[in-house]
Amino acid sequence: MTKRKIAKPVATGVAGLDEILRGGLPPSNLYMLQGAPGAGKTTAALQFLRAGVEAGERCIYVSLSQTAAELESIAVSHGWTMDGIRVEELSASDAVNGAADQTIFQTAELRLDETRQAIEKAIEEHKPSRLVYDSLLEIRLITGDTPRFRRELIGFKAFLAKRNVVALLLDTQNGEAMNGEEVEGIAHGVIRFDKTLEDYGAVRRRIEVSKMRGVPIADGYHDMAIREGQGVVVFPRIIPGDASDVEKPELIKSGVETLDAMFGGGQESGTTTLVIGQSGTGKSTMASLYATAALKRGENVALFLFEERLETFFRRSEGLGMDLRKFHKDGALVIKDFNPNEISPGEFAQVVQSIVKTDKTRVVVIDSFTGYLNSLPQRDKAVRDIQSLLKYLARSGVLTMLIVAQHGLLGQNVGIDVDVSFLGDTVLLLRIAEHEGRLRRNITVVKKRHGPHDLFVHELMIQGSGISVVPYNPLPES
Repeated sequence: MTKRKIAKPVATGVAGLDEILRGGLPPSNLYMLQGAPGAGKTTAALQFLRAGVEAGERCIYVSLSQTAAELESIAVSHGWTMDGIRVEELSASDAVNGAADQTIFQTAELRLDETRQAIEKAIEEHKPSRLVYDSLLEIRLITGDTPRFRRELIGFKAFLAKRNVVALLLDTQNGEAMNGEEVEGIAHGVIRFDKTLEDYGAVRRRIEVSKMRGVPIADGYHDMAIREGQGVVVFPRIIPGDASDVEKPELIKSGVETLDAMFGGGQESGTTTLVIGQSGTGKSTMASLYATAALKRGENVALFLFEERLETFFRRSEGLGMDLRKFHKDGALVIKDFNPNEISPGEFAQVVQSIVKTDKTRVVVIDSFTGYLNSLPQRDKAVRDIQSLLKYLARSGVLTMLIVAQHGLLGQNVGIDVDVSFLGDTVLLLRIAEHEGRLRRNITVVKKRHGPHDLFVHELMIQGSGISVVPYNPLPES
């Protein structure tokens, strides 16, 4: 018995979406893109057709809701052209004149059978491999009858299947639940675009493949964005299992012997360290210290800034004898300075994953994780997202340092807005207190999951000559 050849998936042209679909859309099927106006359906549809043109396929865009000029303007806004894409425009105005290869109709007076015949004729003439139908709302209005609406879609699906056409039906969510369920039952797959506007910051966009027959998709919501020149970009959720476990962890040292001794010789690769403290306790300085030591060993480091400016970071490090500019210029130190209000958890995770894969990074610093969380409307969800990212980094053998800020400057009534202590394999607590007329910085290893660690409180000295840890001096035995 010969094995049936598995057809190659059809690329969507949307960055990240094919990864969620495990390669693309199953061929010769009907799919629905669903979402509110402005969610990104039309842009994604154009990307789908452009991918077909690049593959040497014939493509048709059937439009009942937008004119060819409007589609052209969307394409131009991203620096694209409509070359190779035939537009079959069904317009509500007699005044609109199309090109010779376009069919112009008056939607308000158009009977459904005439619409179907015109589209089928265009498909027979052009013989496309890909088709976009925009949108189902107009077809609903023409039919005005749910059973007939369903029969028309089933007939159209069969017509396309016989001609091996992959079709996207665009549908605006309009609260008609019954019609929506009818369409979803007919379609081979349903992709939903979600758009929400928070009280502050940019629009948050997500995508969900709610149905896809025969494909083990990465279900659930995935962050997405619409970028000029790129169109719709999807950021699949990080799956920790995608990274291979490092068998034997290595000790990563700071370059300060007394500090390394507090961790039992150094911190282990494949772990996460939370550096917690109030403002001025030396949290970012500790991150710079480990970054400098790793770079001097010839290892790559990635630093993600959410509060401190890049120039401020360089100057602060240089003031402590750590020249990091040269490593940044050489590419060994990768620094990303983010505006936290403009990046989603999914996009951030993808940026980190890409850098770790490409540059074989050994140390990752997120400074500060508190600033990152404060910019997000759903901080609890962000903590869950970062947990998946940390597991991925751990399995990649990376030492990750999360800088976590506490409230206030001095005193004992300190705290953290969101409990993140469970994220750390190691917790380094930095405090500042008044003692004999001056402020002293204290450093303590509160937690270390693997191996022994020092439980004593030490003094952290941050000076122009460098960083040092004054060892605990026990009282002499009586």
